[in-house]
Amino acid sequence: MLQISLQNPGQFAATHDAPEPTLAPGEALVRVHRIGVCGTDLHAFAGKQPFFNYPRVLGHELGVEVINPGSDPHGLKAGDRCSVEPYINCGRCIACRRGKPNCCTDLKVMGVHIDGGMRPLVAIPARKLHKSEKLNYDQLALVETLAIGAHAVERADIKKDDVVLVIGAGPIGLSVIQFVLVTGATLIVMDVAESRLAFCRDQLGVKHTVTAGPSAIDELKKIGGGDLPTCVIDATGNPKSMMGTFDLPAHGGRIVFVGLFQGDVTFNDPNFHRRELTVMGSRNALPATFRDIIALVEAGKVNTQPWITHRLKLADVPEIFPRDISGNPAVLKAMIEV
Repeated sequence: MLQISLQNPGQFAATHDAPEPTLAPGEALVRVHRIGVCGTDLHAFAGKQPFFNYPRVLGHELGVEVINPGSDPHGLKAGDRCSVEPYINCGRCIACRRGKPNCCTDLKVMGVHIDGGMRPLVAIPARKLHKSEKLNYDQLALVETLAIGAHAVERADIKKDDVVLVIGAGPIGLSVIQFVLVTGATLIVMDVAESRLAFCRDQLGVKHTVTAGPSAIDELKKIGGGDLPTCVIDATGNPKSMMGTFDLPAHGGRIVFVGLFQGDVTFNDPNFHRRELTVMGSRNALPATFRDIIALVEAGKVNTQPWITHRLKLADVPEIFPRDISGNPAVLKAMIEV
């Protein structure tokens, strides 16, 4: 079967005789129909993805069809359409035992630590498949991206009276925005690109947007009636932006880092203590988050339609990805059709 692997930064390779997977106990065989391209894939292509080894079959935002539900089907049957929870956890470590499988001490993320979905057939633990009778494969492939944002909002514990600043209006930032909107809190989006801010206003109904720059703090205070935001969620993965967040929350506020980079985050300790800030990381998402998002999309409360800006076929990835997807600021979400 066809398989696309990232051999080295900037270099995809196609294999046309890759073996079809065999099922281990607890696994289901699925046919991949859609693969969403996310920041993780773009960073891996650019050689800037932490926790990554080459060569690797990318692809963890997957809309799939169950072909064989296996020996422990978890309620699945052949023909079911599913979203994939691509975080393969051990089930034994302290994080798993305490209900946080998303940060398992031995976590293996598909497309990062182990091979992902850039191939027609994949064996996946049946417990990691979340089915829907209503959603199409595009929508199912977008659930994982939405789950990243939803989990960050869960971590932030946002209330309706919060003023929330989301920094970065890329795909992960947009997923955060979707779920901040659900909370009813006052939302402000900040980015360096006016085109992305315009998308937030026009497509998502975001009322308050701020262009990153020297006047940003004054603009934030103006929106907040003289106060800075009570919560800042940084989805940039940019070290300058992430370290700059310590100047942006109100006293007693909180910071959530969704993006990551290869390096250290530093901050001024007196400024941090004076404000008594709470700083959190947000990694991946929980199984219940996937189920909740599927229900929200099915109910029409989260609209995925504006997200997909580019499409390509799996066989065309080695040619089109470097030319049209990587480094293209017009790409919001590219969807690979298998």
